[in-house]
Amino acid sequence: MDFSLLILLVIMAAAILWRYGLRRGHQLSFIESFAFHPSIKKKVANQYPHLNDEQIELIFDGLRSYFHICNKANWRMVAMPSQAVDVAWHEFIICTRAYEHFSKKALGRFLHHTPTEAMTTPTHAEEGIKRAWRLSCMKERINPKAPERLPLLFAIDGLLEIENGFKYSLNCKSQLNAGNSSTGGYCAGDIGCSSGDASSCGGSGCGSGGGGGGD
Repeated sequence: MDFSLLILLVIMAAAILWRYGLRRGHQLSFIESFAFHPSIKKKVANQYPHLNDEQIELIFDGLRSYFHICNKANWRMVAMPSQAVDVAWHEFIICTRAYEHFSKKALGRFLHHTPTEAMTTPTHAEEGIKRAWRLSCMKERINPKAPERLPLLFAIDGLLEIENGFKYSLNCKSQLNAGNSSTGGYCAGDIGCSSGDASSCGGSGCGSGGGGGGD
């Protein structure tokens, strides 16, 4: 290959990567600063009358976090770890025009919602919750294999005492009902304990919860 052609290809590749990184940076900034319409917040507040305004805002912080990790997932399915945030997502989707506009600006595509029961295989759902764990930890600078705290999306249902929420514990042994979906108890502490590829999350014998996902 001609050396000058090789240099040109390298420059073109660098330019493409730079533009891609710049576009992603704009998308993530858009997500973090996005203001949800008060009517959506009101509908979520009606679903959870025990929560105050600050706690409702926390749910929408969680929704921004979810869209952030969906952006980082590069079109791969990401499970939703929070029941409360899933409710907020549903209310946003109902505002079809606003949601479509947001999806295109935040992700460059329309983010579909796939219920857990509609996923192709149980493995697909399991991979989605592991991906959500890894990317959530990355966003909040938490070691996914040795976490000292839960990222927001995995902590929020427990913090807000959401009925039928997905409530995670860092320690399987301290979670008496870990993996028992009837009580909403799940162990997050083992999700990142991978025995294979270090870039992926390992399986948990304690179970994992999630309310569908985006892909």
